[in-house]
Amino acid sequence: MNDKNECAMRPPMGWNSWDCYAAAVTEKQLLDHAEYMAKNLLSFGWEFIICDIQWYEPLAGTEESEYRPFAELSMDDYSRLIPAENRFPSSAGGRGFAPIAEKIHGKGLKFGVHYMRGIPRQAVHRRSKIKGADVTADKIANPFSICRWNSDMYGVDSTKPGAQEYYNSVFEQFALWGVDYVKVDDICNTNMYPNAPYSGEGEIELIAKAIENSGRRMVLCLSPGPAVIEKAWHLSRYANMWRITDDFWDRWDLLKDMFRRCEIWQSHVKPGCWPDCDMLPLGRIGIGFKNRA
Repeated sequence: MNDKNECAMRPPMGWNSWDCYAAAVTEKQLLDHAEYMAKNLLSFGWEFIICDIQWYEPLAGTEESEYRPFAELSMDDYSRLIPAENRFPSSAGGRGFAPIAEKIHGKGLKFGVHYMRGIPRQAVHRRSKIKGADVTADKIANPFSICRWNSDMYGVDSTKPGAQEYYNSVFEQFALWGVDYVKVDDICNTNMYPNAPYSGEGEIELIAKAIENSGRRMVLCLSPGPAVIEKAWHLSRYANMWRITDDFWDRWDLLKDMFRRCEIWQSHVKPGCWPDCDMLPLGRIGIGFKNRA
């Protein structure tokens, strides 16, 4: 394995769309924040612009809940999620996030995306193709591995033929788009299964291999937490960042408890391996949350 640590020798610093826009961020909002960061924060080391969850959901943020259950997702012919064109118009014509990444790179910044662990349920139900494999999506999906809070994906069975090829195709696409950072969700702690909180272990290995196979260095961040301390060796081997907490908000109890969490994880900090305290909510937050003040 190439040294995956080289892409994150220092703790990555930047801005993520979730705390402000939830799942509803748009192309204009991403680029507006990139412009501000380039002018005001880049010189201090803040360089990543991260587009968080459901960039592939055309109607994200239009209903009262954070996610629309079993929403129709934007997807290509190979079971891979693609940006919703109504929210990211430059992605039209199969260009994906490449135009946005190019603009962000042009400002001296780096670009990242969120990705839910697994394969789209709609691909499984349609028996969609997988690039580079002789099997269809239903043959690699684990219908008993799901997310507790989002209905977009089934987990991938890492033992099945075609599983590695699927993740290879996803990260090949990310590499072509110019992605520098990937936040993979529902994988650091698969909290649907309290007796098996690290049940995504096999998929972590598939993803790490897929990044290596892509030929492009990408920071691999695993969410949500709390990470399993007994698996610190595995996290250090395959990822650059792993969440030691669930979502962190602007509450004193969460802030005070973070000191305890940091004490537990302090011996596992090294270049390229960063126990992650989650985002620090600053400024106006919750704009995209209809049920959050």
